[in-house]
Order: sequence, then C-alpha cells, then structure tokens
Amino acid sequence: MNSQHISTSIKKHLGTGQFTAMACPCEILINSSDEKLITHLSELAYQEAKRIEKKFSRYRKDNIIFQINNARGKKTSIDNETALILEFANQCYELSEGKFDISSGVLRKIWKFDGSSNIPTPSQVDKIKQNIGWKKITRTPSSITLPEGMEIDLGGIGKEYAVDSSVKLLKQNTDANFLVNFGGDIACPAPLNENTPWTVGVDDPKNTGKHAAGRITLYKGGLATSGDARRYLLKDGIRYSHILDPETGYPVPNAPRSVTVIADTCIEAGMLSTFAMLHGDQAEAFLKAQGVKFWCIP
Repeated sequence: MNSQHISTSIKKHLGTGQFTAMACPCEILINSSDEKLITHLSELAYQEAKRIEKKFSRYRKDNIIFQINNARGKKTSIDNETALILEFANQCYELSEGKFDISSGVLRKIWKFDGSSNIPTPSQVDKIKQNIGWKKITRTPSSITLPEGMEIDLGGIGKEYAVDSSVKLLKQNTDANFLVNFGGDIACPAPLNENTPWTVGVDDPKNTGKHAAGRITLYKGGLATSGDARRYLLKDGIRYSHILDPETGYPVPNAPRSVTVIADTCIEAGMLSTFAMLHGDQAEAFLKAQGVKFWCIP
C-alpha cells in the first residue's frame, strides 16, 4: 500500500495515524504499538474517506452528485449506496418537519460565511428559495429526478457517513480497539481498553482550536458537533450562524454557538446536533426530549 499521505506515531502503546481528507484533518487512534497494523488501518480509513469524498462531494465534476445536479430535469440512475444515503436524507427531512433539507445547499450561492458583513438582500433570498424543496424531487429505489435549477448537497451528512463506514471497515480488519476522528466527527466501537474510555475535548467556540470548553468520555458510539465557530457572518453586532433554515432562507435565529451530541452512530449524532441547531433557542429542550447525551454552548 502507498502510505505517503499518512503519518503515524506511537506513544505509550497508543498508535496514531493522521491524514487529510474531506477538507479536514483526520486521525485514527489505535490501542496498539504494532506499526504495521497502525499503518494498515490508517490506510484503510484514508482510502474509504477518499472514496466517499470522491463519490459524494459537490465540489467534483466526475461523480453521481454532479450528474444528479446537472441532469436538467431528467432522471438519473443511482446505485444502492446512493439510494441508501438519499433515503436517510429523506428520513431527516421528515423527522425535522422539513428543516433538514439537502436541497437547501443552493443557499450557499448567496450566503458566504466568511466572517464578513455581507448579508444577502431579501430579493436574493426569495429568488433562490424557489429552487429549494425536497418534496419537489422525484425518487425511486434506483433513480432520482430534480426539477431544473435544483441541486442536492450531502455536506450535512457525508463526513459522518464516512466515519461510520470507516469504523465498519476497520472492525473487519482488527480486534484492537480504535477511534476514528474526521474533523471532530467521531466514532468508536469500544473503549480504549476494558477500564478506560476515550477522552474527547469539546472545542470552545469563543477560542476555537485553542481551548477546550470541556471533555467528554466516550465508551462506544458516535459523536458530532454543529456550530458557528468557523463559519459565520457578523453585521451590526448580530452574528449569523451558517445553519440555514430552508423555509426562510435565513440563518436560524438564536441558535447555540455549539451543540455536541453522543448517539449510537456518528451519522445519528450529526443528525441530532443539526436538528438541535435548527431549533434555535429551543435546542436544549429538543435534545432533552430525545434522551441523548449532549453538550450545548449558548
């Protein structure tokens, strides 16, 4: 295997493999000092992350998402994996009562969350809202048809899906305990060892990348965080989160700065953390009603 894109290290019997994929730093932590095993598992995770990125990224022009988004109202055939992830997106849409909508990615054309004060005009928002609406899309188990002008964007679930998929792949290749971390989206099938959980730091959105607001112990399952620490707009003292409401076309008002959720899988944790953000100032009440472990930073 070619592992030139991966760096590995071993410290106190804990192996680490690091690489970059899906525009974020990724790491695999493995309870082993076997350098060959660490390199092998890291390579497997890297290849899986790159496979999913290549297949589902909206930034590419050679994958199924590009085909769907550029079919100009015509039907596009899809494989089983694509059908499954679209069905999950459909479930998210239904469970969120339309607030989690993968067709709302077109809002990025007018909302640039670069820390500036550039807020779109109401007419810009009204115009682009016409190209949003999961219910307008026709879908079968083997095909999808978008009205012309509409797009889908799996950015809200793609990385979490890659984490869970990598965990499944690694479990098939080792009995060692491990943790997968793709840019803060995390999953593990077991604790570090029988008596010790994994310890995960929660980023402080006011000092992102520099300080932890706290620490979470993770025995098994998935963890995901949604927030505006790195993607926001600021105008007249008002901070606009990158979490957009597809029904209004505007950022969700009074959303928390950060929501971290623990669930059975990373993709479920990501779904719940995003749902919470979409509930604005009712985020904490929503999460309490779900009966999940969470960390909410207002």
